[in-house]
Formats: sequence, C-alpha cells, structure tokens
Amino acid sequence: MSSKKIRRIRSLSVDVVERLTKNNLITCKDVLSRSDLELLKLLGFGIFTIHNLRQQCSLACVPVCTTGLELLTKRKQGTGQFFQTSLHGLDHVLHGGIPMGTVTEIAGPSGCGKTQFCTMLSVQATLPGNRGGLEGKVLYMDTESAFSAERLVEIAQHKFPDLYNSEEDLCRMAENVLVDNHQTCASLIKKLESLEEEVITHRIRLVIVDSIASLVRKEFSSSAGSNLVQRTNFLSRQAALLKYIAEVFCIPVIVTNQITTRFGRQATEQDEEETTEISDGYVTVALGNTWSHNVNTRLILQYLDGEKRQVLVAKSPVAPFTAFNYTIQRDGIVQDEEGAGLYAGTDPGVQQINVRTSLPFYNT
Repeated sequence: MSSKKIRRIRSLSVDVVERLTKNNLITCKDVLSRSDLELLKLLGFGIFTIHNLRQQCSLACVPVCTTGLELLTKRKQGTGQFFQTSLHGLDHVLHGGIPMGTVTEIAGPSGCGKTQFCTMLSVQATLPGNRGGLEGKVLYMDTESAFSAERLVEIAQHKFPDLYNSEEDLCRMAENVLVDNHQTCASLIKKLESLEEEVITHRIRLVIVDSIASLVRKEFSSSAGSNLVQRTNFLSRQAALLKYIAEVFCIPVIVTNQITTRFGRQATEQDEEETTEISDGYVTVALGNTWSHNVNTRLILQYLDGEKRQVLVAKSPVAPFTAFNYTIQRDGIVQDEEGAGLYAGTDPGVQQINVRTSLPFYNT
C-alpha cells in the first residue's frame, strides 16, 4: 500500500501534489521515508502542512477495513466478481471463474499449455461483458519471449468466429493486448512498481506475468546463503505489488510458474521455510512454500495419456481439490466433458505433477 501514488490522494491540494512531483516524491513511501526537516527543505511548506501531508499519506497506506456482511452483499449484488475462463466445469467449481482482485497461479511442466491458457484468457478479457469478458485491455508481461501474436489471432478466430470475422475486428482485439518483454528481475520489478499508473492510463482489466519463475531461477541461486535471502525478498516484493494492484483495482492477476524435482529433503530447489520428507523423487511446483502462500488460487496443469492433459484446482478459498481433463485445439484450451471430479489432493505446495517428454503440436 505504501507504493500508492501521491496524486491519487484526493484530499491533497493541487499545489502540494505539484511540488511533491517536482521534487521526485511520487509515492506515499517517498514521503513517509523522509524526515520532517528533509520535507521542509525540499517543499518549502510550514510544519503544519508537512504534518498534514504525513497524516494523509499514512491514512492512504492503511488497508480499508470491511465486514463479512459487506463482502457477502457485494458478492450478491454484482456479477463482476469473477472472470470466466470459458471452461464451464472449472468456472462452476470456482463459483463463477477466476476471482477478481486476487492472484491466480497457473503452474505445470513445459508444453502443458500454460502460455496457451494465458493467451486464451487474453482474448477472453477483451470481450464485452455479455460474452463473459472484461471489456478492457490486457497487460501481458512476457519473461520467456513465448507470447505469439499469431496464436492470439488464431484463438480469437476459431473461438469467437461471430465476433472476429474480419481483419479489422482482429486488429482491434490485438491492439487491446499490450505485451511487455522483460529479461531481468530489475526490469520486471521496476515495471511492477509503476504498474498502478499504467492500469489507470490504459484501462487495464487483466494482468498476466508469464512466467514468474523464469527470471528468478536464472538470477538467484536456490542454494543456502545470501542469494536465497535476496531471492525470497524479491519474490515477496513481487507478490506484494501484484496483490496490491489486484485488490485496489479489483482486477484478476494471473501468473505462470514452472516445476522442480525434489528428492526427500534434498531437492533441486529447497523450500525457504520448510521441507517435506518423501523417500522417492517427485515433480512439484517451483519457488517453494513461501511463494505458494502468496497466491490465492493455484491451478496445476499436468499430462495424461495421449493428447489429453489435466487441470487441477490445487488451491482455492472456495473450491475443493478438483480435476478436469482438457486438450489444446485451434480455439485454445478445450475441456473434456469426461474425467471431471474430485481428486485425491495434498498440500498444494508439494502436489506431485505428471510430466512427459513427447509434446504435441501446440507446445508452449
């Protein structure tokens, strides 16, 4: 909350906001991290104005308290509390789709359809409300250079042929998907810190980070030592910024995650807080338990026999541990009506994942 922009505090006068901006004091944190003497020298205001400025910034950082009844009433009054995935079984078990104002993780092995899922949701978000869309733009942060504009257009053409039956319609849809490439952790965190302004300016209704693990695993070692501390701090900072954006603007934030192999207490990626003793090696979601506690909903994609794959609702505040089979077609992720049902789950932080080496045509 301390990253809230000063200019969004309506109780401050235009003169105060302009003078703060000229002195590069952009967020509440910038003001609250400086002493009264520093603010007096920089701004030239009286001490009472400085104290009032501090008070307004402090109040802006305090989360708004609400009651369970208010949340329940808000849920019943509107239909915009969930973002439909177009997978009817999954939307049903999630009580309407991906919850707005939360962080949802899509994890799984390479080639299982994580980017395909995100691309399909990008198309879905640009749709009008009466078609299950969000009627806004999508910010797609790509850290693996995996996004395909051709695939975006292909999904739109085959999934919604009545809406996208001309080149003009497809161009208009594609313009609403803003793609941002990031190759370093510093670049990504800088983007997240300025994300609030971009969400307002471009009317962003869906934020996607594909993938959250790629840059972290390249730049930070998972071995013990200072690197592990920096890695944990970076992930916590990322999670805090994403949660803030999701909650303040009541939009869904979707991140993808990779997998890792563990062997009892000795693992390729050790957890920051705890380990689970299992005699045989197994594949599970990467980044450890600290990160798993930061996501509100976790969907795990895994392989089945042949072309079929499976999505597991591994963590959700409203849904039981459920599994749905799906295939990847030209119109994106297509749910199989067979094979759905409750699944024998475990701790979502150590859920075992089925993998395979041979991949079908759509393999991103």
